[in-house]
Amino acid sequence: MNGLLFVITAPSGAGKSSLIDALLSADPGLKLSVSYTTRAPRPGEANGREYHFVDDHTFIAMLERGEFLESAEVHGYRYGTSHAVIRQALERGEDLVLEIDWQGAQQVRRLYPVCIGVFILPPSVAELERRLRARGQDANAVIQRRLAGAEEEISHAAEFNYAIINKDFDVAKQDLQAIIRVERLRQARA
Repeated sequence: MNGLLFVITAPSGAGKSSLIDALLSADPGLKLSVSYTTRAPRPGEANGREYHFVDDHTFIAMLERGEFLESAEVHGYRYGTSHAVIRQALERGEDLVLEIDWQGAQQVRRLYPVCIGVFILPPSVAELERRLRARGQDANAVIQRRLAGAEEEISHAAEFNYAIINKDFDVAKQDLQAIIRVERLRQARA
């Protein structure tokens, strides 16, 4: 039996990475697909753990060779997911989580229409702005760009199988875990 592919998307600051980290800690049967990016590592990130950090030249060469299942440019950086890694993991029966943006999710759905899409929403744009400011790493202009991008991203939430509002972290985590359980049950019954 093939594994399940969960595509999880959210605007920056909605809590996607924190929810996914909590989900993976609670469910050893799930694995995170580690994407490639051209952005620099943030403090505490390690190459091969959060992302494979590569330069533009390397990324473009991989793109030209058709190595990516999906790729996108977000906030001036390139991101991409290895097609071979995903295909092999699913064939081994592993359940995978892809943490990607809405553009990448559209590309994945074209190749894997049975993937399960989950969109994480902030409770409000005001709360999203508060969270972005609390990070303290972005200048006001960057925050404003991220908020504008978030509004576009949120407009694509209806393209996903599920939407979770991350107002209360524990409730959102339980919702995400419930989605995983339901989809595994569906697959077992199919």
